[in-house]
Amino acid sequence: MYETIPVALTAVLERTPELRRAYLVGGCVRDWLLGRESKDFDVEVFGVDYGTLVKALSHWGRTDLVGRSFGVIKLTTQGRTFDFSIPRRDSKVSPGHQGFEVVFEPELTPAEAVLRRDFTINALMYDPRERQLLDWVGGEKDLRARVLRHTSPAFAEDPLRVLRGMQFAGRFGLRADSDTVRVCRGIQNSFGELAGERVREEWLKWAARSTVPSAGLHFLRETEWLRHFPEIHTLAGIPQDSDWHPEGDVFVHTCHCCDALAELAEWQAADEVSRMVYMLAVLTHDLGKAVTTQVGDRYGIQRIVSPGHEAAGGPLTESFLERIHIPISIRERVVPLVVNHLAHLQKVTDRGVRRLARRLEPENIRGLSLVITADHHGRPPLPRHAPPGLFELQSTATRLSVESSAPKPILLGRHLLELGLPPGREIGRWVRAAYEAQLEGKFQDLAGALRWIDESRK
Repeated sequence: MYETIPVALTAVLERTPELRRAYLVGGCVRDWLLGRESKDFDVEVFGVDYGTLVKALSHWGRTDLVGRSFGVIKLTTQGRTFDFSIPRRDSKVSPGHQGFEVVFEPELTPAEAVLRRDFTINALMYDPRERQLLDWVGGEKDLRARVLRHTSPAFAEDPLRVLRGMQFAGRFGLRADSDTVRVCRGIQNSFGELAGERVREEWLKWAARSTVPSAGLHFLRETEWLRHFPEIHTLAGIPQDSDWHPEGDVFVHTCHCCDALAELAEWQAADEVSRMVYMLAVLTHDLGKAVTTQVGDRYGIQRIVSPGHEAAGGPLTESFLERIHIPISIRERVVPLVVNHLAHLQKVTDRGVRRLARRLEPENIRGLSLVITADHHGRPPLPRHAPPGLFELQSTATRLSVESSAPKPILLGRHLLELGLPPGREIGRWVRAAYEAQLEGKFQDLAGALRWIDESRK
């Protein structure tokens, strides 16, 4: 691992006497063992008090004491920021994620200090002087076996660790140890203690970084924490027509769809916020089936159907995203994707594609295509291939230049002012009417727009 430590951090570790008992901890060590690049490097320093550590680090750059109550110092040096901390003991003294009494104990041993960490895979240390991995709780073995195991009984003091387990399971494809599942079940009534922003953070990490997102969802179900998210929980047991969905119920289908999305190169290459948007859209795309599924007669055959589930899913998606405190900027992109995820089943026309692009705003047809593809791929053992209608939808959107945004209005207020219309509400009314006509295909350029407005005003 020594070769992966940033040069700036190596200099600090090697040339600061107060750091002679400093160890890299947690995620950077875990990622190194997995062969993944790590951007965050955390260092735990033993044998010095907080003030001494602050003074020693200040020689290297800016020190921010944003985590002072938890013994954390952020050092920014040579354009990189690293977290330094001193060992502590946490004791639960009141409800809530912040209801802990923190006592700094610089003389704790590393073996004692790791017991306050959540999971064994995050309790690994690395000694940069001896260039040696330090593992007192079997974290390396669990990581190799893809097992999520809590580190000590102290795990039960902080319910947030269950949601951390959810996103770790999804990010690394982990299955939970049976004792860990039991402990999580035992604290499921503590969910109400969690601050909304902490719940949001864990869901967004799951949405943006998962490689096997279904592992996180199965973790929630196994630990019985899925009940805290009723819109998702209710999908379990909702039946589907076996010809179209041989994989099982709606929850099973949703899990497969999320995994399929995570495998798409386009999703992997997207920016972090867009990955969140698309994963949350796939997670919620069939919420409407919980309220629309019924046995219906189709061509004289009894079938399980869910008519209108895409539209019914809009309010349920809003409810779920509000429940987990997702920002409006993300919610307003997710909901249109859910409501329109069957658009490829409609007859493709220029008019329809332009209006679809408009309905999707601030999302777009390119993003919708990922959701549609994941939905279609999430039906094993049916083969994965492009769903019918999607290619035509995409090619039409490209031809109309609306694959990444809705059509831009051609006729603007300034054009109407130039025609002599007086400023005021009438101009706004005509601009809106013109845009509707544009979406209908009544004109394609400014000259056509001016002819349209001239004829419409007669």
